[in-house]
Amino acid sequence: MKSLLLILGNRKYLAPALVFASLNVWFGTWAIYIPTVKEKLGIDKGDLGFALFFLSLGVFSVFPVASKLVNYFGVGRATWLGVLSSSIFALFPLLVPNYILLCTALFFFGAANGFTDIAMNTLVTEVEKEDQVTIMSAAHGFFSLGGILVGLGSFLITVISNPFLHMLGSVVLVLLVNWRFKKEYQNKKATVEPTNGFSLQVFKPLLLLGLVGFISMASEGAIVDWSGLYLQEITLAPTYLIGAGFLAFSITMTLGRFLGDGISEKVGSYKLLFIGATLAIIGFLSVLTANTYLAIFGFGLSGLGFSAMVPELFRIGGKIKGVQSSQGVAFIAGSGYFGFLSGPVILGYLAETFNLKLSFVVLLLSACLVLLISIYKPRSK
Repeated sequence: MKSLLLILGNRKYLAPALVFASLNVWFGTWAIYIPTVKEKLGIDKGDLGFALFFLSLGVFSVFPVASKLVNYFGVGRATWLGVLSSSIFALFPLLVPNYILLCTALFFFGAANGFTDIAMNTLVTEVEKEDQVTIMSAAHGFFSLGGILVGLGSFLITVISNPFLHMLGSVVLVLLVNWRFKKEYQNKKATVEPTNGFSLQVFKPLLLLGLVGFISMASEGAIVDWSGLYLQEITLAPTYLIGAGFLAFSITMTLGRFLGDGISEKVGSYKLLFIGATLAIIGFLSVLTANTYLAIFGFGLSGLGFSAMVPELFRIGGKIKGVQSSQGVAFIAGSGYFGFLSGPVILGYLAETFNLKLSFVVLLLSACLVLLISIYKPRSK
């Protein structure tokens, strides 16, 4: 909680944290309207999963050049450009009239989100190094806080009755808030590390942790994209509860990330990983009961379990000696985003070929793999 107080007490730390919250406002608002878009365009789960692939493709199209762009513009200006581009491209997926344009819109939305993600994580890494503070996990907590705002907003779906107007209102609010705080970071540049270029050998110790990042963010992406449909189709939840799984997940994810920095210092990274995987396993078992309220509880418990894993990886990746912080963050972001965006696509294929419940069985088994890694890795040392 100390890192949260640092952020709330200093505009310099609050400004980048608000970009984290904004990213989930854009993405989460799109996510709660996925069932609506599916019905509007008359597509099945397989088509939806393929459309989400274009979202992933957009993100990965940015990764090869993102670190160079961040260094070229400066990490502060790059972050603000990310805010602007994400705000613009967030509007189109809910506005398009056909499936082809949906895929196109999601590609550009994904590219903007991917660039913003790398820029803002690099920004926080630079702030941590410069001021000798630990705020990465709490900054990711603000990402989850954005999800809470979106989840609360989901109860207004029947009142607003227009997905595009809902997104437009969210975008305007996000732009106004970030405009007010952008001067705190706009002129910041990343420190230049002596390096011989990107070397896979430098990142070899992180490959197993990259797998953890993949699983953690794949689970996060699955809950964001499919929890509403799961509650609607599998547990037969009433309309007003369709967004409750995402809301519960976002609340516990926020809490876990605000507490993550302190817990990591006390118990260590691998014990935190073990505890998180255990909570996620129990959470997915609850989801698989197909009871609405147990499933909502399960989504929340899974969020608590996965909450502090990825921020720790970003912090490590951004502080590797001999590597530009933007390159390290891009490496971690690559493995994590591959999970976050390809996970829902894979689950969409499984849901269409078999059923949506089987998709969450796969997530349960993946959480078990994280548990095994957390046990094996310390012993291998």
